[in-house]
Amino acid sequence: MAFGKWIGGYLGWSAAGPLGALLGFVVGAIFDAVTDGGTSRLLGSDDFSSSSADSDYQQARRQQGDRNSFLLSMLVLASYIIKADGRIMHSEMELVRQMLRQNFGDVAAEQGNDILNRLFEEQKQMGQAAYKESIRRSCVQIQMNMDQSQRLQLLSFLVMIAQADGRVDPAEVVALKEVAQWLQLSPDNIDSMLHLKGDSLEDAYKVLGVSPDATDDELRKAYRRLALEHHPDRVAKLGDDVRQAAEKKFQEINAAKDRIWKARGL
Repeated sequence: MAFGKWIGGYLGWSAAGPLGALLGFVVGAIFDAVTDGGTSRLLGSDDFSSSSADSDYQQARRQQGDRNSFLLSMLVLASYIIKADGRIMHSEMELVRQMLRQNFGDVAAEQGNDILNRLFEEQKQMGQAAYKESIRRSCVQIQMNMDQSQRLQLLSFLVMIAQADGRVDPAEVVALKEVAQWLQLSPDNIDSMLHLKGDSLEDAYKVLGVSPDATDDELRKAYRRLALEHHPDRVAKLGDDVRQAAEKKFQEINAAKDRIWKARGL
């Protein structure tokens, strides 16, 4: 499946505003690359001219637009995180390609890789300060169009990309926390996500975002908040692959909770 096909005919809310402006110079290249469907299909002329009043169809189209915007947002923000330490690591790029390959096929992975490289080039041309401002403004747009759980899942994917080479550079942590703040999320979410794969009791407390001195009631409150914010059902409309990633994260949160509960005899 070509990358243009998973755009699904239109870019949703990401087509306008700072995020759309940042993507504009690569979107044209995507259109030019598609030879099997034609530009009119990519632009969605058939879809938008439809007079169908079927609510299921309209809902499915909106969900596809939200999913496409989510994935395009991930690519844009990934370009900022990957380059945060001044290097473009093969392992980080390969993780992004793998995400696209597993869900959209080899052609999508290649074209997604091309988008990232074009974003890196744009970053070089604009300069770090100007590109950072573009990312900040794009995050503001994302915050206005995604709910909290979707933004948390987006942040989770960015953390996974930063971890792909086996370590997270301090500069990447700074960039991740900047993105969290721009998305109107607490930077503490980054500390929590960075310890999800840990198996120590110390890691577990950091996942829940509480001190080992916290009371049992404080622990329960922290866990309920995390369970509500990260429940997989909250991102289900973004697609099965996004929901499955959320389920894995939810299991890791529960594993951290269980370690603490066991240590305290709760």
